[in-house]
Amino acid sequence: MSIFSRTRDIMAANFAELLDRAEDPSRMIRMIILEMEETLVEVRASAARCIADGKEMRRAIGKLETLQDSWTEKAELALSKEREDLAKAALIERQKAADMAAGLKGECATIDDTLKGYEADIAKLMGKIREARARQNSISSRMDSAMTRARTNEVLNGSRTGDAMSRFELLERRADFAEGRADAMGMAGPKSLEEEIAELRASESVNKELEQMKAALAAKGK
Repeated sequence: MSIFSRTRDIMAANFAELLDRAEDPSRMIRMIILEMEETLVEVRASAARCIADGKEMRRAIGKLETLQDSWTEKAELALSKEREDLAKAALIERQKAADMAAGLKGECATIDDTLKGYEADIAKLMGKIREARARQNSISSRMDSAMTRARTNEVLNGSRTGDAMSRFELLERRADFAEGRADAMGMAGPKSLEEEIAELRASESVNKELEQMKAALAAKGK
């Protein structure tokens, strides 16, 4: 469905108001630009027809002026031969050509005024199209920014991130427990060689898993 009644409505359009009322601003601005471009094509076509009509009329005026000169020469020739009746008839024909030329000149003036109006409309339409495209770029940038923020919030506040943090805290508690147990066993007396090696293996396993969890969280954050 057409948004505008055409050129004059487009000139008076308030894009901000139209977009505020639209359920889908990005779709609305695309429709606005499309209709304005179609209108611009129509106005340019009308202007081209005006230019063609003006050229045709000016050629006709030139022929009529040549015809007037011809009838003037014929009237003079008739008078020189003392044929006043023929001279009078030639002058009447010259007057008819002059009247037709005057009428066409009036039409040319009207066409010139119409063409000036088309030129002004074309300039205004192009300005409106530039304004609409600038708003389209602004809307696109805002949409991209909103989607980026949504993805960031999902990473920071999503359930998967929360689960990972819980596992991270669990590993830290296991590491604390292993270190506390090692300290407690140290208080009880010297450890055997097998106990020390077992503790090293347990600590190495926990630390390795902890580093893997840190790397995974860092990758998700990026």
